[in-house]
Amino acid sequence: MKIIIVGAGIAGLSTACALTRRGAEVTLLEQGQIPNPLSASGDQHRIIRRAYGAQGGYQRRIGEAYAAWDRLWDGLGARHLADTGFLLLCRQPGDEAEGMRDGLIAGGYAFEDFSAAETAQRYPFLDGESLRYGTYSPEGGVLFCQKIAAGLRDWLAARGVDVRTDTRVASLDAEAGRVHLESGEDLLADKVVVTAGAWALGLMPSLSQSLTTYRTAVAYLTPPSDLQAHWETAPVILSTGGPVEGYVIPPVAGTGLKVGAGLHKRLGQPDQNRVPEPWEGLSLRNLMAPPFSRIEEYKVADVVTCAYTFTADEHFFVEETGKAVVVSACSGHGYKFGAVVGEKIAEGLLEGTMDVQRVWLEARD
Repeated sequence: MKIIIVGAGIAGLSTACALTRRGAEVTLLEQGQIPNPLSASGDQHRIIRRAYGAQGGYQRRIGEAYAAWDRLWDGLGARHLADTGFLLLCRQPGDEAEGMRDGLIAGGYAFEDFSAAETAQRYPFLDGESLRYGTYSPEGGVLFCQKIAAGLRDWLAARGVDVRTDTRVASLDAEAGRVHLESGEDLLADKVVVTAGAWALGLMPSLSQSLTTYRTAVAYLTPPSDLQAHWETAPVILSTGGPVEGYVIPPVAGTGLKVGAGLHKRLGQPDQNRVPEPWEGLSLRNLMAPPFSRIEEYKVADVVTCAYTFTADEHFFVEETGKAVVVSACSGHGYKFGAVVGEKIAEGLLEGTMDVQRVWLEARD
């Protein structure tokens, strides 16, 4: 089977890998370089974790996600994952952190609770007086996006896969399986997989009925020197709790200390406003206090913008139209499932079971 994949973020790369393993003829198109710093999966690192709060379907699927990453590591000959565990910081009753803890209880997953004082003692960068309690689980860590993308790119190239960078798609004919490039070239395939993230709506405007594009940003901070070592051995902070519900990725394996918050996102097209505003870094930093202590001593090292597609209920999206299959596993939490998404899409294409794979990916059960 001849398959064109539009978009070489984690979903496109892992789908290309899974299809190549199964003998398909793959052409992978990417509008920039691989990794593309403007893509949703082009940043330094992302979180993988068990806790999902009310989204129990994704919580139950994390085991399969880990298994798919293990298969990918075996193929690449390198493991681009740091097992840090994750921390939930509850600051007020019923906040996101407490909801995620409740989800762990409902699923029967192990975790450890710490008092506010204990949490601050273990993690000296936290203000214990701002906390109700902390919850730790070992089932989480940090995926190194740029290393993963580069490894998959090289793996595909070594196997003769047609990987085209700096190649923009002008239009797509889903019924004919035709992709028209800005260069004027037309490509035909048995199937076209669209894994273009926020750029998918430009190729298929009808997707706007199901997907909404947001622009957000994350900040990289330089902590006070006496706290650096504590941060380097810290777990992922999955939720800072309270009204902000921020998240933090520690500076492991030479990466930066990244902070972000869902409330920072706003409607926006993927090619617009990608240069950070002067105020964004300090704004993101300040959202972290509380629970951070000494926030004024943290310097903003960098600010990176991101573009995501979201469904209304933040479940993944899979739709077949003619010979095209659109996959949007973003909604702000898709990266951790990247390896298994590729396997599921490849299986659906080659075995004609895309409806079955869609049910798995939507994770409503």
